[in-house]
Amino acid sequence: MIIVDGLPFSTDTSASPQGRDILAALMEHPALVSASNSFKAIPERRFSVPEESGPEKTPSSKWVYLFQREYATVDPALVDFVGTDEATTCVGVAIRNPGNGMTSVAHMDSPKIVDIGLSQMLSLLVDHNSDMELDVHLVGGFEDVSPNHGNCNTRSESREKLAGYSFPLCSKIVETLWNRQEKFHIRTLFILGHNTRRDLEGNAYPIFNGFMVGTSTGSITPASFDRTSRCPDEIVRRIRVSASYEDSSWKGKLMETYHTQTDQFKIAPCCWTLRQLHISLSLQDYSDSEILLMCSTSPSAEGPDFVENMRRQWEYLIEHPDWRETFPMKQPRVFERTAEGDWRRQKALIP
Repeated sequence: MIIVDGLPFSTDTSASPQGRDILAALMEHPALVSASNSFKAIPERRFSVPEESGPEKTPSSKWVYLFQREYATVDPALVDFVGTDEATTCVGVAIRNPGNGMTSVAHMDSPKIVDIGLSQMLSLLVDHNSDMELDVHLVGGFEDVSPNHGNCNTRSESREKLAGYSFPLCSKIVETLWNRQEKFHIRTLFILGHNTRRDLEGNAYPIFNGFMVGTSTGSITPASFDRTSRCPDEIVRRIRVSASYEDSSWKGKLMETYHTQTDQFKIAPCCWTLRQLHISLSLQDYSDSEILLMCSTSPSAEGPDFVENMRRQWEYLIEHPDWRETFPMKQPRVFERTAEGDWRRQKALIP
C-alpha cells in the first residue's frame, strides 16, 4: 500500500494499475511535487574524510556508504547517517521505520532486483504484527531518453528503448510498493523529470546523484561522497557489482554489505571469472570517451572519476585474477569501525 500526504494513494485507472500508471499519478501529486521542489533547493553536501572535523560534521560522525546494487540496514544507535551517490539511471531507495529509526538504503540498478531487494531491505525494518507506516524516499534516475525517440545505444530490450533505463526501474519500484502488504508513506519522489536538468543543447542530466539520511531524525539531504568516504573496501565492492551478473548466487538480489547488529562491514564473497579478466585486459587501451560509451548507461551524465574508477577495477582484476585470493575459503571480508571512525579489516579466521 502507498500513502501520500497522510492518505491512502489511488489512481484514476483500474483497481490493479500497472507501474507506469502509478508512477505517472505519483509524479503529478501536489504534495510530492512540492517535496521535490523543496529537496531541489537544499544545497548538496559533499563528504570527505579529511573534512570530518569541519563545520558540516562532528569528529564522531559514523556513516555507512552504499555502492551500486548494495543495501544496508542501520541502527540509529550505532550509525549517524547512511547514503549513496554515483546514481545516474540508478535509483536510491531509503525506507525508515519512524517508530525506532531503523533505516535501510539501497542503490538499485535494475527492475530485476526490486522484488527480492525490497524484501531484503524490509527484513529488519518490519515487525509483521505491526501496522507501522514506513517512510520512503526515492532519489535518482532522470529522463535519460527523449520521449520523442529511442536511444540507439541502449542495451535494454527493444520494448523498453523508448523508456531508457530510469523509467522501467522507477515503474517497477512503485508498482512493487503498491502491491506489498506493508504501508509505505512516500515522502520524497525526486526521480525522472523532477531530477532532470538540461543544457543549452537540450541534453539531460540528473540534478543530484546521491543523498544521505540522518538516522536520528529521518531527514534526507542531497549528498556526494569522494573516494576517502566511500569506505571500506572500495575497489572490491565495485568489482562485485559487475561480477555479480555472472554469479548465480546473487541473481535477483541486492548485495550484502553491512551487518546491522555489530556495525561491521561484512563483504560477502563473490566470484569473478576469466571472462572478467579478459574484458579488463581488452578495455585497458581504449580512450576515456570510448570507455564511457561502452561501460555506462548514460555516458554524458557520469561523474568526472567514472573512467578512473573503471581503470582501477581492471587493474585489480589483472593483479588478482583468482577471486579466491580476495575471498579465501569463500569467507567474507570483515571490517570493524575504529575509535577514530576509520575501518580496520579483521584477519580472516581460516582453519
